[in-house]
Amino acid sequence: MRTEGTFTVRSFVPTDVTPQPEITTGLPVGVATMEKVFAGGVTGRAATLFTAAFDQATGVGTYVAMESFEGALDGHEGCFNFVHSATTTGTDRLAPFFTIVPASGTGALKGITGSGGLDVDDDGTHRISFDYELPS
Repeated sequence: MRTEGTFTVRSFVPTDVTPQPEITTGLPVGVATMEKVFAGGVTGRAATLFTAAFDQATGVGTYVAMESFEGALDGHEGCFNFVHSATTTGTDRLAPFFTIVPASGTGALKGITGSGGLDVDDDGTHRISFDYELPS
């Protein structure tokens, strides 16, 4: 099954986490927590752990996000985790990765498996899609 929705970021809070041992690279590494709110075929909210090596001035970097979702996909209610990452050179989005974490589903989403994707429209609208399967 495939479902799509939009989301907004309700909060983005940088945290003071420094990996140990501290190693200086060409890009700073940061960690933040986020809360997102979803609408459409995907309804609900997510708590996100967000890590990135990113240069704000040039828009170059890579992020990895682990999300804990609570809500519904096409009316199937429950919770599950999903992870996604991508790289940007400042003008494009490369090497996207997105998967639903196996064995993380609860409620009507218990046993969910699959993948998905994220896109940002030119007007700033954030879109999410899930290609998923539920056990019979």
